[in-house]
Amino acid sequence: MMRGRHDMAVAVCAPSGEVAVYYEPLDAGSWANRARPLPLVRGVFMLWDTMVLGIRALVFSANVGLTEGKLADQQQEGADTLTGAALWGTVAVSILFSIALFFVAPLAVVGFIDRYIASSVVSNLVEGALRLSLLIGYMLFLGRLKDVRRVFGYHGAEHKVINAYEAGDPLDVEHVRRHSISHPRCGTGFLLIVVLLSILIFTLLGRPPFIWRVVSRIALVPLIAAVAYEFIKWSAGHMDNPVVRALVRPSLALQRLTTREPDDGMLVAAIVALQRVLLAEGRLAVDEVFRPGVVAVDEAGRVLAPAPAPAEPVVETVS
Repeated sequence: MMRGRHDMAVAVCAPSGEVAVYYEPLDAGSWANRARPLPLVRGVFMLWDTMVLGIRALVFSANVGLTEGKLADQQQEGADTLTGAALWGTVAVSILFSIALFFVAPLAVVGFIDRYIASSVVSNLVEGALRLSLLIGYMLFLGRLKDVRRVFGYHGAEHKVINAYEAGDPLDVEHVRRHSISHPRCGTGFLLIVVLLSILIFTLLGRPPFIWRVVSRIALVPLIAAVAYEFIKWSAGHMDNPVVRALVRPSLALQRLTTREPDDGMLVAAIVALQRVLLAEGRLAVDEVFRPGVVAVDEAGRVLAPAPAPAEPVVETVS
């Protein structure tokens, strides 16, 4: 999946061997458009968008995976898509589960041993260590699942393609494969920054009564996420500084848990997804994207014809 400032595209390798690509302009309300550029506020929007688009991309890939035969030769009905209340409900449950697992659960464990810890600083450090261990353990567990390992391969492909594009290299498999599967703007690194920032912020709060500690862990998540996003955005623009590179090195190392070296098909899908966004921005021609073997589909996996025309150009792409 590739996301630009105003567009997103998802490309998947279909069972037929073709690449199915879905494109959608991201139309936000006027108040959201005014708020998105604001520092701190934009981090909360980005976190929400990432979860919504990520879940939709997974559902789309499942829809394409259920197709049979050559995509371009059929107008299959497609599977039901996750939209409306079901989508928002899924995202809300995902966020609540994440907060409960990574923020409330470590605090609950510390609550049992807090009577034996004299220092509030030590108490918060123990809680933070548990939170970090949960995060790493969760990623290690996911990496053992066969289907998730394939998703991690696509994740690595996304990073390679973005790295190649930002380096000015041609977007073909040969050139893209040379690049790293790590990227300073990765969501995995974002999670690590969130955990480390939470340790600092919660330590500054001391050790209030347990119920208020629980409330703080839930209420401050948006603020922590917003600050983490600003750090990721700032550090990505200063990677030529050795101090910044040292600061982001743990983030890049952690990405090894959620990325895998992609195969050629994954690289092609990631290239097509980025090219579809570049088409919408007016940077590529239609025939540069929709070459033989690349098929435009809707969110349910149904073939679209003819290929969509490019929209008005904009100027930014992000991973």
